[in-house]
Amino acid sequence: MDSNDKRLAALRRLLAEAHEKLGLKLGFRLWDGSMVPSAWPADGLAIGIADAGVMAALIRKPKLDTVLHLHIADRISILNGSIFDLAAARPEGKIGKLARNIPKGAVFDFVRRFLFAPGKAAAAVSHRKGDEIARDGDPTTNKANVAYHYDVSNDFYRLFLDEEMVYTCAYFTDDHGDIGRAQQDKLDMICRKLRLQPGDRFLDIGCGWGALVCHAARYYGVEAHGVTLAEEQLKYAREKVERWGLQDKVTLHLRDYTQMEGEFDKISSIGMFEQVGIRNYPTYFRTVNRLLRPRGLYLHHTISRRAKKTEKAFNKMPAEYRALVRYIFPGGELDHLGMSITNLERHGFEVHDVEGWREHYQRTTRLWWERLDANKAKAEAEIGPERTRMWLLYLAGCSLAFERGGALINQTLVSKRRKGPSGLPLTRADLYRS
Repeated sequence: MDSNDKRLAALRRLLAEAHEKLGLKLGFRLWDGSMVPSAWPADGLAIGIADAGVMAALIRKPKLDTVLHLHIADRISILNGSIFDLAAARPEGKIGKLARNIPKGAVFDFVRRFLFAPGKAAAAVSHRKGDEIARDGDPTTNKANVAYHYDVSNDFYRLFLDEEMVYTCAYFTDDHGDIGRAQQDKLDMICRKLRLQPGDRFLDIGCGWGALVCHAARYYGVEAHGVTLAEEQLKYAREKVERWGLQDKVTLHLRDYTQMEGEFDKISSIGMFEQVGIRNYPTYFRTVNRLLRPRGLYLHHTISRRAKKTEKAFNKMPAEYRALVRYIFPGGELDHLGMSITNLERHGFEVHDVEGWREHYQRTTRLWWERLDANKAKAEAEIGPERTRMWLLYLAGCSLAFERGGALINQTLVSKRRKGPSGLPLTRADLYRS
């Protein structure tokens, strides 16, 4: 028996013990084609392990980052299922506690055989720095961060977004799976919450592909302004404005939001705030306050994390959050709802309404994942196989995080604080008119 056979035997023993002790509902296919358990059905859910170097990499660096690298490189694969199936097959109970029942001899033999096993390391994946240097708030840094995520290519985003290219949480008025309808309902709900009226000067910070400003101008008669740092998005949005004949109602700006001037009756920020960075919050809220007229309305729509017992505990980044910032949203940072409310009040706003949309975003990201997975071959041709796997993992991970409550999203409606009546209706009834 050569060294490779001995490694395979040690791995089979360990995986068989893990399968039994953890009550796993999936199998493993090793690089020699064998299955663990040996009787596991060929069409059953399984994890594929491409080479001995996979196990060596996990021993040397047992972190989520290593698993992500290996999966994106297709050296760890999910067979006969998806990441959602894998999540559903998670063992009941605490894995760490269950793992203590695995014989130490099997673990020791596995580590001894694989620690110095030959094979490729977990290759690095393209990313921008998602640490402090990417959160300095400088307009040049902001532009580079935005370009990394949003300037992938419009053709890529078309593969999973709706027809109007809306890349934020949709709003489902009932139990349906029509992403286009849900996005239109979301755009309309934003306009209703802001109580947009003909002639209002409306600003959308981080306007994306222009769906909201076009919707607001077309159906609510406002003078709409959108600001973005993403050049590919701006090009598409300007084409949409011309196609819809809204040149006299919609103005688009390629600049940092801090460089905007003027006064607006209504302002929205829909899924942009996550990229500001906590240290830059004072600048952000002061800018919104400066741009908003007295008693003007601002809708703050942002993803957040659950608050912890202490700020120190909250500031400790979970591994999956670090990966998201590193590979998908450089410079991104999430606060908790209490922090948002405090900052809004601290910077001269009165809070009128807060609504949680967590389950809406769970469904949105799941539909995006399904659409991208159905267009996987086209995505690979557009951005390459590795980056496609990274995006599929990202969308699935987001959907699972919102499903389990690890990620939250809220819409907070505020006005620029002044004494006296706010001017808002006494109830929400006008939001739900037919």
